[in-house]
Amino acid sequence: MIIQTGKMAWNAVCGNKLRTFLTMLGIIIGVASLIVLVSIADGAGNSVSNQISEMGSDYLSVRISDDKENPLKLSEFTDLLDQEEFLSFAPIGRTSVTAKSGYTSSSINVYGTSGGYFDIMDMELYSGRFLKQTDLENHSHVLVISYETAVEYFGRADAAGEILTLDGRQFQIVGVLSEDCVSPFSAMQVANSEESSETVVLEGYIPYSSLSKIADHVPEINQFYVSSENEDSMEQAQQKLEEILFKRFGNDEDAYAIQNQSEVMEAMAEVDHTMSLLLGGIAAISLLVGGIGIMNIMLVSVTERTKEIGIRKAIGAGQGSIMAQFLLEALIVSLAGCLAGIGCSWCALKLIATVMGQAFSVSMDHNVALLSVLFSAVIGIAFGIYPANKAAKKKPIDALRYSG
Repeated sequence: MIIQTGKMAWNAVCGNKLRTFLTMLGIIIGVASLIVLVSIADGAGNSVSNQISEMGSDYLSVRISDDKENPLKLSEFTDLLDQEEFLSFAPIGRTSVTAKSGYTSSSINVYGTSGGYFDIMDMELYSGRFLKQTDLENHSHVLVISYETAVEYFGRADAAGEILTLDGRQFQIVGVLSEDCVSPFSAMQVANSEESSETVVLEGYIPYSSLSKIADHVPEINQFYVSSENEDSMEQAQQKLEEILFKRFGNDEDAYAIQNQSEVMEAMAEVDHTMSLLLGGIAAISLLVGGIGIMNIMLVSVTERTKEIGIRKAIGAGQGSIMAQFLLEALIVSLAGCLAGIGCSWCALKLIATVMGQAFSVSMDHNVALLSVLFSAVIGIAFGIYPANKAAKKKPIDALRYSG
């Protein structure tokens, strides 16, 4: 009986292919929109999260906005932050200069810092060494450059020992960072670039004490980084840092700002989740519209097939059998539209991935696809119940008399 009902439902659905396709179209568009929008939101969110995680997520970033006419000097900085709660700490200052080597000359970002910066950012070397404390103390003209910078100026990555001129002053390259090292500043610059996949950021790192020699910087610290032993001790390190800065800047908590990178990661995850839900909700409205279309066509079908219903009832078909057939028809249309929508979304995501390249990756979330199937089944049943019930309750005599 169930098999026979299924065959009759299938034949009815296939009996008018164009109408069935147009009815499915609302479900196809709804499912495809749901999967594509959620996948794009997840891909964009993951891309931003990866860029943030590449900068590191277990350190504190401090920016001083009001030094109370008593600026933080490098000599005071080390003594102030020499605490057991802090694993590493490093000042950071930035300027842009013209770098020259042979016939190659271009602008480069130069950062004044200390050796602790490379530990905090978890950077690795391709060759050479990092900056040392003696470099800061001696105001040494030494430089650590990125992998891309070495290739740009010297044509090779192994550039340790070479000389690079920064605004007329010669600096010896003592280290070259590995190719996959990304600083927070270059990551933001690449992220803001319209052609991020092709952007090459040239940068180098010199002792903070040497920064004033190539830039109009006074030897004061307005920004620095602090790391703790691990992520579990970040809260304790932040509390200690707030205590130190609060006392140092006249009990004015507005004089400085502390940013916890782990909190930034959590906030990004929350924003990503919210965006996915929002876009998914918007796309789900299309599915509801598709469900209304199914109900509309099923009601038309019930009217058109009134005499058929009367004949079936006259030869012994019960209300349950009639209702099951029309409900199954609505379910077939809904699920067929859903499968077609999943196929369309897969093709759309492949096209988007090709166009976007390495800007960010998008892929179909199988959980979203499964949710679409379940939601479509619910839509088909929910919007098919009323037409099916209407067909099942028709009286045989009235149905047979119907001349439509």
